[in-house]
Amino acid sequence: QVQLEESGGGSVQIGDSLTLSCSTNGRHLSSSVIAWFRQAPGKEREFVALIRWSRDSTLYADSVKGRFIVSKDKPDNIVYLQMNNLKVEDTAAYYCARGSRYSTSRLEYDYWGQGTQVTVAS
Repeated sequence: QVQLEESGGGSVQIGDSLTLSCSTNGRHLSSSVIAWFRQAPGKEREFVALIRWSRDSTLYADSVKGRFIVSKDKPDNIVYLQMNNLKVEDTAAYYCARGSRYSTSRLEYDYWGQGTQVTVAS
């Protein structure tokens, strides 16, 4: 079974940077896609970014393109989400998830972490 755990959330100011980590137990990763989603209060969970474990291909939501960078540390089984130039609208709980398809739909992801809160204050 795949286990995922997010860390690195916190409260920051507009324009600050923050890096989230998604630690995995390393199981079933070779053919996996690891994605980041976020959910703000009263809103649906939305796609943020993804990375293939076996390749370097990435994909970003338009709202974060050019500001966020997703990367991986294969030896340590960690996926990072570097968030730069943060905006108030980036405030949300951030989740990492594992799937087997290159998809932005949360329905394609079968394992999820518990989430980490990011709050951007004006």
